[in-house]
Amino acid sequence: QVHLVESGGGLVQTGGSRTLSCSVSGRSGSNYAVGWFRQAPGKEREFVAAISYSNRRTYYSDSAKSRFTISKDGTKNTVYLQMNNLTPEDTGLYYCAADRRPLPIGGPSRTDFGSWGQGTQVTVSS
Repeated sequence: QVHLVESGGGLVQTGGSRTLSCSVSGRSGSNYAVGWFRQAPGKEREFVAAISYSNRRTYYSDSAKSRFTISKDGTKNTVYLQMNNLTPEDTGLYYCAADRRPLPIGGPSRTDFGSWGQGTQVTVSS
């Protein structure tokens, strides 16, 4: 069983930056692929970014590419999502998710992750 705790959410102005953290605890906390998803009110939860357990592969949605960076600190069992140049469309509840299975080469989806955190709210004001 793995336990995930997100932090770092808050209110940020358009064009600003924010870094989210996902603390992964449990058996072999660093041997997990981790992903970030977000859900805006009234919308489906959507994929944002993911990193393989080996750190060799990263995946991004089209909207996150070039603005967001996912990284992992294995010594702290923490995964970060650095978000730059934020817009109101980035507003939502951000979840991190983890799984011990390898991520598909074509990129992960919600069904590729078995453990989820409670989410942290990011609100971007215009």
